[in-house]
Amino acid sequence: MFGLGVTELVIILVIIVVLFGASRLPEVGRGVGEAIKNFKKSISDPSEIDVTPGEKNKDDSGNSA
Repeated sequence: MFGLGVTELVIILVIIVVLFGASRLPEVGRGVGEAIKNFKKSISDPSEIDVTPGEKNKDDSGNSA
């Protein structure tokens, strides 16, 4: 895909282990996994924010713009 072979991937993994340490790798992996999951969820779900002009939101304090 990116032209990376096994040797390059091993070198990248060694650099990551040196930077973060072996004890923090599960924590880093969990964070990356949650970020990917949230990104996929935000793409597939419809927008929760309604920005339709002219409609008044229920959260407004009664002032119309």
